[in-house]
Amino acid sequence: MSNTWNARSGRRAGATSVTAMSTTQTYHIAVIPGDGIGKEIIPVAQAALDKAAEGAAHFEYESFDLGAERYLRDGAILPDEDLERIKRTDAILLGAIGDPRIKAGILERGLLLKLRFALDQYVNLRPSKLYKGVTSPLADPGDIDFVVVREGTEGLYCGAGGAIRRDTPAEVATEVSLNTAYGVERVVRYAFELAMKRRKHVTLVHKKNVLVNAGDMWQRIVDRVGEEYPEVSHDYQHIDAATIFLVSDPSRFDVILTDNLFGDILTDEAGAVVGGVGYSASGCINASNEYPSMFEPIHGSAPDIAGKGIANPTAAILSTAMLLRHLGFEEPAVRIERAVEADIEELGSTQRSTQQVGQDILARL
Repeated sequence: MSNTWNARSGRRAGATSVTAMSTTQTYHIAVIPGDGIGKEIIPVAQAALDKAAEGAAHFEYESFDLGAERYLRDGAILPDEDLERIKRTDAILLGAIGDPRIKAGILERGLLLKLRFALDQYVNLRPSKLYKGVTSPLADPGDIDFVVVREGTEGLYCGAGGAIRRDTPAEVATEVSLNTAYGVERVVRYAFELAMKRRKHVTLVHKKNVLVNAGDMWQRIVDRVGEEYPEVSHDYQHIDAATIFLVSDPSRFDVILTDNLFGDILTDEAGAVVGGVGYSASGCINASNEYPSMFEPIHGSAPDIAGKGIANPTAAILSTAMLLRHLGFEEPAVRIERAVEADIEELGSTQRSTQQVGQDILARL
């Protein structure tokens, strides 16, 4: 076996294992099960990843003890040594983060956002599709199949801001939205490239009638980049209009392009529209491949059902399809997606355990 490394980051770019029968690449995957149901769904997702990639790729997993239990045990959230080890992997598979015993924001900002920013995962990619066998809460949902391209390293999530006179009647709290032309342009280009592979339409979602500085910059960059993609049409919607159309006419969307906060809100609404976030995968993408990208279901840790063996692993399994596609393995990714679609169509309405859903999907692979 020979190892090759990314010259800029020191990351292994896939190790090649040569046998008499086949040539496969070995990839080093960081696994962060996290909290709650994350510990239950991630092993199922790993099994699907291994099965789909048989003969094409081999995965070596390195598990990281990060999340609520680690924080409660020794106060650590994302130690520097763990971050450096993660940087040297080829991709990250994440379960879920969150625990009611810990104040909101500590794990989210200290682990999730720290990973996204430290690894420059500037595209948050979230597909939404209504599968046959799933009942949407909409009376007439139509054909729903769109993807949200959310900027992942700027906006209101940067942590710029602060508070003075805390816990007094005169307290002042600020959150500052930071938007750079560099950061916006690279995610805009990603959206247009993605649209070229889909139905060739991009919808910019912002609030440029009120957020006149950031909104205007986003629009100008979309217009300029759009000229380089004459096959791709593009339009604009205010965020409030977009939330309405997501429930009144979701089939109108192909690629939704938006900033960090608006994308966070829209994708949770989209998850509900397609029957629940249990079917919603996501990827935090470093499209330059300088650092590893991270793949995770968009749902939370669901502490109310954790440990009961009833969590739906489908979104985590679909996240492994996104991981495979990111690494260049289109056929295994499609195999997972087709197996999931067939499973949902036939058995999606039946009550099954986490393990049973995983076994049923694996059987179709």
